[in-house]
Amino acid sequence: MSTARAAAIANDSPFCESRQNMKKLEDDLTSEDAMNAPLHEVERMLRTQGREMLRAMMQAHFDRRSEQERTVHVRGADGIERAPTRRGSRTVMTEFGEVELDRNLYQAPDTEGLAPLDAAMELPEEKYSYEVRRIVAEEAARASFDEVVELVAKQSGAHVPKRQVEQLAIRASRDFDEFYRDRLCRPEDTDHLLVLSFDAKGIATLHRDLREATRKAAEATPRRLETRLTKGEKPNRKRMAQVATVYTIEQWPREIADVLHGVHDKCDKEKRRPRPTNKRVWASVVHSPQRVIDDAFAEAVRRDPDLKRRWVVLVDGNKDQLTRIRRAARKVGVEITIVLDLVHVIEYLWRAAYAFHTSGSNEAEKWVDDRLLALLQGRSGGAVAKSLRAMIKSHKLDASSAKPVERAAKYLVNNTQLLHYDRALADGLPIATGVIEGACRYLVQDRMGRTGARWSSAGAEAVLRLRALRTSDDFDDYWVFHLAKEHERTHQSRYADKTVPNPLPPRRPHLKLVK
Repeated sequence: MSTARAAAIANDSPFCESRQNMKKLEDDLTSEDAMNAPLHEVERMLRTQGREMLRAMMQAHFDRRSEQERTVHVRGADGIERAPTRRGSRTVMTEFGEVELDRNLYQAPDTEGLAPLDAAMELPEEKYSYEVRRIVAEEAARASFDEVVELVAKQSGAHVPKRQVEQLAIRASRDFDEFYRDRLCRPEDTDHLLVLSFDAKGIATLHRDLREATRKAAEATPRRLETRLTKGEKPNRKRMAQVATVYTIEQWPREIADVLHGVHDKCDKEKRRPRPTNKRVWASVVHSPQRVIDDAFAEAVRRDPDLKRRWVVLVDGNKDQLTRIRRAARKVGVEITIVLDLVHVIEYLWRAAYAFHTSGSNEAEKWVDDRLLALLQGRSGGAVAKSLRAMIKSHKLDASSAKPVERAAKYLVNNTQLLHYDRALADGLPIATGVIEGACRYLVQDRMGRTGARWSSAGAEAVLRLRALRTSDDFDDYWVFHLAKEHERTHQSRYADKTVPNPLPPRRPHLKLVK
């Protein structure tokens, strides 16, 4: 116990130290030096001394609770009664700094000790308070762990080392799946489209945390340099994160002119374009792709339990992804409309165009527009692919030059059943995966793809979850849920019948004045 704290306890009130700090702060603010100091120096002094005053007040609050603790009857979850054997002290790192708490420890031979006052105050199991954990969680979602250490030190009186930042982020995100599975979600009262979309994004991962097949492939590729990966060595160094989104959007029937560039005024189209609502995005690096897709369909069912709305799934043509989507739809028993992302189709066409025309030329652009127009008008992918292969022969392309054209043709043939853009436009369906592509960028790449970053799977999953909560505007609701779960795990589960005896005096009833 510190000398200053012992002196404070020896006085009549635990708040004497904080009052002394307050008096000193008043004296410093009215001193001659302060009256002639620039504002920024006064602000810095007020922040430093004010933070210490708040820490002293928090310590006084802890001391007062400790004084008021009374003996209670304690029975653990194992059914064994425990008696108060001694006073024990623990430190808690609060937002204002480190404080100490003295409380009764209840013990029995060969059993876990219990501290009911810890439970009454809902203290965490580790040193750091839940408010410090929240600060770390919010900052870790957007900044590097090193930056979080610095930010916490600047914005509060707490000190959290880098390793503990990652551990606190992992603990803060542990209830993510259960929160979305158990939360009460009212069905949406609308007939608008229910849209699901999926993609995957690689995250540079520590070798030990690569998936087994990826790790074996990486080990089979010997490194030529110690300090960096050379050309051909970078594949198989990442773990794929499955990204998902579910949102509602109004139908928007369109004409081909609304899709082709330069036909309609862009500003006019932006004014008429409906915006996604009730959008949820998330990603997982530890769950299997099938699990993430199943979770997305479960989220959609919560919004449309009677399966009365039209479900649209936007895809990029990945065969494994399509198999998982169809499997999830059969499991739910819902009919889905699958639409192939138009942007992916355009990219294949552009690569093919450069086999016939100069890169960046107007002729290449017109060539792409002509094929795109055919697809938008309802021409099948197989028919367009046949014309591409005919052009390979007519232009007598060699094998190397024909590769991008053949890839485009194969892509169109494989996905021809998903290319009914004429029907999609008439029905007002989305035909591009802009929402999921954006999620891959701001949910994953912007934070996880920083230069030199190498992630553990647990740390990456925690940050992805925290970013998803912030992006979906669910963080505040999640935190209430998380604290309730933490109290249940840390305290209630250790007592008989999950009932924690309250060692603090009961509240006095509030009396009302009756006239």
